[in-house]
Amino acid sequence: MENLCVSGRQLKDMLLSAAHVLEARKQEINELNVFPVPDGDTGTNMSMTMNSVVRELSRLDSCTVSQVTEIAASSLLRGARGNSGVILSLLFRGIAKKLNGLDEATGADFAAALTAGVEAAYKAVMKPQEGTILTVAREAAEAGVAAANCEGENDFVSVMEAISKTASDTLARTPDMLPVLKKAGVVDSGGKGLVVIFDAMLRSLKEGGVIGESETEKVENAPAAVGTSDEEIHFTYCTEFIINKTGEPAKDPLALRAFLESIGDCVLVADDTSFIKVHCHTDNPGNAIQEALTYGYLTDIKIDNMRIQSEKKKNNAEPLQRVEPEKQYGFVAVASGEGLAQIFKELGADRVVEGGQTMNPSTDDILSNIEATPAETVIVLPNNKNIILAAEQAASLADRTVYVLHTKTLPQGMTALVNFDPDEDITTNMRNMEAAAEKVKTGLVTFAARDSDFDGNKISKNEILAIANGKILFTETDPVQAAARLILKLSDKSTSFVTIIFGADTTEEQAETIKALVSEKLGEQVEINIIDGGQPVYHFILSIE
Repeated sequence: MENLCVSGRQLKDMLLSAAHVLEARKQEINELNVFPVPDGDTGTNMSMTMNSVVRELSRLDSCTVSQVTEIAASSLLRGARGNSGVILSLLFRGIAKKLNGLDEATGADFAAALTAGVEAAYKAVMKPQEGTILTVAREAAEAGVAAANCEGENDFVSVMEAISKTASDTLARTPDMLPVLKKAGVVDSGGKGLVVIFDAMLRSLKEGGVIGESETEKVENAPAAVGTSDEEIHFTYCTEFIINKTGEPAKDPLALRAFLESIGDCVLVADDTSFIKVHCHTDNPGNAIQEALTYGYLTDIKIDNMRIQSEKKKNNAEPLQRVEPEKQYGFVAVASGEGLAQIFKELGADRVVEGGQTMNPSTDDILSNIEATPAETVIVLPNNKNIILAAEQAASLADRTVYVLHTKTLPQGMTALVNFDPDEDITTNMRNMEAAAEKVKTGLVTFAARDSDFDGNKISKNEILAIANGKILFTETDPVQAAARLILKLSDKSTSFVTIIFGADTTEEQAETIKALVSEKLGEQVEINIIDGGQPVYHFILSIE
């Protein structure tokens, strides 16, 4: 019977192929995300997770199936980013355990191993939800087992065909399982990523060797997502300046945004009464400046070569060193933006992991910071729902006691830290910190990354979004007005504190305007603070307590 087994070399080529094809199609997967916000996105997270195995597997020459899956599982676990990346790593951890000790694997072996991986993934997720990557993986594994038990159709290719086809069929049904997908008119993004992986593995098995490398090359010049890794720098110059408006009437800043997007990416245009703050990545900063001059005169011009910066960072970066505990408790927080990082350190965080909505840190990023914290017990504050799973995986690998507090926003993380009491035991502290975090209302003001239809509402690209509790509450044309409206909407008679955190593309003056707009309506009993967070993507992060 043909292709009854696969060798270690074949399986290695299948996984390398999956990494290449996923890299080439990550933007297609990113665009399936329900929220039209410019975040880290599923495709990017899954691709970066899969890419973590490429270097290690590429070093292997002669290898067994057991060696390939063990290396893949270990690399994926440490490189996992976002919920989808962690689930992917858990699938392969289960596969590796089941195939341990095998030189070759039959179709039945692989189907059983995938089933074990699905079981591991379901156990790790606190509240498994059907209609996601988990469902796609489970039904694909079931189909693989059925094919393996079917006489005459149980060779490896037939089993892999059943897995790939069923994964694709299940993906098509995910909108029927999750109303939010149906409303947005998309399939599950994590499930789509898994379908791409299975399909690439099947193609490699049939065609032989590593496929997809040329597909990766096709996207090498594609625009990078905001906040993505050094490997994804596609425009050389980070260009920033302030336009001081002249002329009556003032030109429309949306036209400037459109022009800058035509010559680069990571475009942020913050319009104020008398000036426009601009940030973009481009290969032609002169063109950006020339166009900007038609809007007014320029100040605070800053142009940095990101490729050189990236190379220096790589050459000078030293890995974090494990340290011995010197105290009882320590904290690791995840935050994006220099201002927010400094705030967390002032509140007591020993280590701040760079990352957040625009760049989910890997399991290994979090783990290395845990082990660089000089404490017997470390509390991790993920501050983003898409980082919690990676933090929990890091905790399971750490050489010390680690607790993960399920903070889903930066304001929750800050409030949790404030409520830590070193005189209380860990159980009491975790309970008190969690209770305090849950009382915080978080508002987010950002822009739509693409045209979309969310929850029955048409949203245009670059429209300002006001978000709270994972929902888009309303849209605006101006981030200042959006922030003021959002604060008032989230406030009630019990509100005592409001914190306005302004980002990299907004200013303290704009934050002061927001404060003035809401102060009179909230009354003197509400204390309003302003913080320079420096965060990307989000014009304002609002904390209401």
